[in-house]
Amino acid sequence: MDLADRILEFMREEAYKPLMAEDLAAGMNIRGKELEEFWQVLDKLEAAAAIIKTRYNKYGVPERMNLVVGKFSATTKGFGFILPENRELADVFIPPDAIGGAMHGDRVVARMHHRHVSGKAVEGEIIRIVTRANTKVVGTLEASRNFGFVLPDDRRIGRDIFIPKEELAGAKTGSKVVVEITDWPHKQKSAAGRVIEVLGRQGDLGIEILSIIKNNNLPTEFPPDVEKAAARVTTTISDEDLLGRRDLRDLGLVTIDGDDAKDLDDAVYVERLKNGNYLLGVHIADVSHYVRENTPLDNEARLRGTSVYLVDRVLPMLPPRLSNGICSLNAGEDRLTLSAQMEIDGRGQVVNHEIFPSVIRVKTRLTYNIVRQILADHDEVLRDKYAELVSPLEQMERLCRILRDRRMRRGAIDFDFPEIKVKLDDEGHPIAIEKRIRSIAESIIEEFMLVANETVAEHMHWLGVPSMFRVHEEPDEEKMSRLNLLLNNFGQRLPKTQEIEPMALQRVLSKIAGRPEERIISTVVLRSLKQARYDAENLGHFGLAATYYTHFTSPIRRYPDLIVHRLIRETFSKGDISAKRRQKLSVMLPEIALHSSERERAAAEAERATVDLKKVEYMAQFVGQEFDGIISGVAAFGFFVEIENGVEGLVRVSSLQDDYYQYVEEQYALIGERTSKIYRLGNSVRITVTRVNPAERTIDYVLAESGNLLQAIDNQVSDQKRSTPGTRRSASKTRTSTAKRKTASTAAKPKKPRAPKK
Repeated sequence: MDLADRILEFMREEAYKPLMAEDLAAGMNIRGKELEEFWQVLDKLEAAAAIIKTRYNKYGVPERMNLVVGKFSATTKGFGFILPENRELADVFIPPDAIGGAMHGDRVVARMHHRHVSGKAVEGEIIRIVTRANTKVVGTLEASRNFGFVLPDDRRIGRDIFIPKEELAGAKTGSKVVVEITDWPHKQKSAAGRVIEVLGRQGDLGIEILSIIKNNNLPTEFPPDVEKAAARVTTTISDEDLLGRRDLRDLGLVTIDGDDAKDLDDAVYVERLKNGNYLLGVHIADVSHYVRENTPLDNEARLRGTSVYLVDRVLPMLPPRLSNGICSLNAGEDRLTLSAQMEIDGRGQVVNHEIFPSVIRVKTRLTYNIVRQILADHDEVLRDKYAELVSPLEQMERLCRILRDRRMRRGAIDFDFPEIKVKLDDEGHPIAIEKRIRSIAESIIEEFMLVANETVAEHMHWLGVPSMFRVHEEPDEEKMSRLNLLLNNFGQRLPKTQEIEPMALQRVLSKIAGRPEERIISTVVLRSLKQARYDAENLGHFGLAATYYTHFTSPIRRYPDLIVHRLIRETFSKGDISAKRRQKLSVMLPEIALHSSERERAAAEAERATVDLKKVEYMAQFVGQEFDGIISGVAAFGFFVEIENGVEGLVRVSSLQDDYYQYVEEQYALIGERTSKIYRLGNSVRITVTRVNPAERTIDYVLAESGNLLQAIDNQVSDQKRSTPGTRRSASKTRTSTAKRKTASTAAKPKKPRAPKK
């Protein structure tokens, strides 16, 4: 245990009060040369807010001082929440007057005050900002003769940024710009900054997606040293590369991916054994052979954390020479792989497994569409064309169902949301919105990847070596209580909300399957769960009802998978990991886990934002037209309606002209005071599209009733006139307009069916 850990352990376990530094050193019996290190470590711990220094120069740990350290998550309403780093603590509500100059994403220290009326949520105030998240901000400039203001694209940042005249860098009103903050907000004072990049004019083709990329700090190009390193990677396999590898090039391996996939991580093979069991081979690109630790390729991959799949482009984690070339399992080409070979019995249990380095040659590249048409549609033309693969694919289908049945028996929560895909023309304009329902083809790959990830996680656990795990913790009791209130409205309930088992949620989802409220309840269940994340400690996976789980199957596009591969390779050569290496990993793995989780969330947010943008652009052609929809969310300011193509819009409460409506939170409903008319989550309604705003990625609907419709359209036209850039007042109104806050747990089925993101 290093000195920092010893100090923290002493302060948490033995110190009964805050101590002066000298008393702390004496209590820990620190003397001589170690005392010099003590002062340096103490300063670092205090700077990182791992310990707190009081105004009386005494030190304590935050959890024993009624303080919480965590990330500040702001809302568009002005208030926010602190997401504690101590995962045993609940989120802390921060009212608008207690933000203390913090901005969305900042790492902060807050003092906890009192509990809400519910008795569970804690309220507090931010007393210190440890690190700033938004050193650069993307937004739209409004310039006057002597100064300018930038309205951030991310409305959660909340405040405009003042730009002195000499720092405008030639940008004009309406320009999309990147601003570097030079002076942070304080009390009523706005942040100040300087324009460092002019992206273009608001409304230019592609400018909004570029803004999303910049706003999420996503790199679009590889640095020169990384490009040079990639160019030095050989695109052929030598005899030396094959040393110690099992040759599987004669197996009838296939890949199954999307039509447009280029980074093919996994190849699969299934064989029925004489004893009736199945032999499943999952063969994953051996990226760790080409990307060695602390090289330029590795450092860049670690920084990026993940590939990002935007609506119109891919921002890869690794240069295309690797991701689409030598690492991609392209059919007919020799490729280096790590193989997980599992013997699975008729109940889906892995009775034997082996993990080893290999060389493969994929025989056939298949797509989800082809496999679906062969297995589900029984397309005779395709069954003739792929006659030699029909029987192996049918074996895969049988094994897939066995594995899924096993997961369901143990209580895994299975969400089945359709994937929304926006089709673009060559210029990037949306021309269609498609709902893609998961078929047997996607399920085959999903189940095979899940069982491989579980097997590798358990393998590493029992080896007793450090590793990276994909964890999903139990949901909060408060959120389960709120979910139970919703379920009661639909005649469902949870047996208990404390220490809930995943099986209980699965049973609810099974009962409402096929019913009108299925989509709504599934969505709320999903939002009630915690987000899955990476951790150096195995904490289990609630959503999968799995004791062991990791990410092993996508090292081309996820850095934690690459780490797992690297650690597995170390066990091949050494059998164990040295004490020195373990010490290094104990520091390195938690940092990588945290960073990878953050980059995963940024990537997901950017992916979602670009899809939402194109949905809004697509709906512009339907202003004034009517659609049937279902109420998908309810708030005090109105309710959201999702129409058949998956596009969501807001019916503002102000457009409901027939009554005053009150928001009843426990019923997820708006209820008319006089008429008692109810607009509840899950209700069917007919709406008219009245306004789309690509810049804010919002759509307004009104109920398709003539009395409301004409008035609402008039109101929207007036609003649009008032929101024209040019005055500070209109900018403020635009900035504070309400947008739906979405939160989603990555325990859901992945958008990319190549490999689960559980």
